[in-house]
Amino acid sequence: MRNGAIPDIVIRRLPIYVRTLRRLAASGIESVSSDELAAHLGVTAAQIRRDLSFFGRFGKQGKGYNVSHLIGEITRILHLDRTWDVALVGFGRLGQAIAHYRGFEEDGFRIVAIFDHNPDHIGQVINGVVVLPDHQIEAIVREMGIKIGIIAVPVDAAQRVADQLVAGGVRAILNYAPVILRLPPGIWMREIDPTSALQSLTYYLEPEPVPDTVLSSSPFSAAWPGGNGDGTPSSAFG
Repeated sequence: MRNGAIPDIVIRRLPIYVRTLRRLAASGIESVSSDELAAHLGVTAAQIRRDLSFFGRFGKQGKGYNVSHLIGEITRILHLDRTWDVALVGFGRLGQAIAHYRGFEEDGFRIVAIFDHNPDHIGQVINGVVVLPDHQIEAIVREMGIKIGIIAVPVDAAQRVADQLVAGGVRAILNYAPVILRLPPGIWMREIDPTSALQSLTYYLEPEPVPDTVLSSSPFSAAWPGGNGDGTPSSAFG
């Protein structure tokens, strides 16, 4: 089936399936039913069967899925049976944390080029990769044949960086900048925005009921949780 005919949400779930299957394999489990796999994932068995049906038939009636085989098939579907070179743009605190993260390479992603705008960062070496000036993004990315880029720059630089990556041949972008990027057709992007995620969570956190006596009190009075009773906050408030 053509990629465009498969819902993107299905593709997003496949890495979660393979991660869970690898944990099962590490526990010595060789086969698993859709019901058992669903219990580990917190979804329905029908959902798993429907997702996998986009790519063929992998289980056997009454026997379930061979864990090792299914890991291999999903890995192949996601094109994770090879190592992907990645360009990282941004070498501030976030970029440095990303560059030091070993989990990428363990899962088939290798940061082979790092770029930054700050002269103080240019020339630094991390894991054998020299930080280059960001005006070289397009040329270096094209020369190295890099197809994946990670953006870890301030908001006002994100669109420019994305344009440079795309011009160099990048087709997939992981964006940490809290901004919506304008990308041409055929370019795929995933966004990681912890602040927005936290803000969406607070919707579900209803304020706890507060006694009437507290409602009329100063935030720093003795009756207010965290107050010292002298108009100053307790240590709980900093």
